Amino acid sequence: MSEILRGRAWVFSDDVDTDLIYHNKYLAETDPKKMPQYSFEYYPGKENFAKEVKPGDFVVAGKNFGCGSSREHAVYCLKEAGVPVILAETCSRIYYRNAINNGYPVLFVKGLSEAIKAGKIKDGDELEVELGTGTIKDSTSGSAFHGDAVSDLERDIMSAGGLIPYLKSKKK
Repeated sequence: MSEILRGRAWVFSDDVDTDLIYHNKYLAETDPKKMPQYSFEYYPGKENFAKEVKPGDFVVAGKNFGCGSSREHAVYCLKEAGVPVILAETCSRIYYRNAINNGYPVLFVKGLSEAIKAGKIKDGDELEVELGTGTIKDSTSGSAFHGDAVSDLERDIMSAGGLIPYLKSKKK
């Protein structure tokens, strides 16, 4: 049985580019703990995300989340803001790889893009997410979704704190 995470939804559309997650003008920042203050600053309607997001809140997106450049900042800013997992129908391969390499989970949720467009999940909805099963319940709307559960390998990498610590632990 896995832990159930609870938090508010921050809902985004399809094709959320890494420039919208973390703009390139802030790439000189190298301290991940300082990166959350710039999250979604250029995303229309979400300019206050960095000031209003609370640890435990979820980023919910449609298809192709994290497209664009390969910057790890787009992972760090959300992870360090306390967003425990990204819920998306799909995301770019490079964003997914960066997330896993940094011990940050992404759940792929079939049909999420259409659910967002149909208003079945909205900003501020209270969600319950179970990483081990991929079950997502929207307590506000009553909707339920099912994502791909985090794999054992992904869980091991996350538990180790990322790919490098995971590989170091296997070397011993």
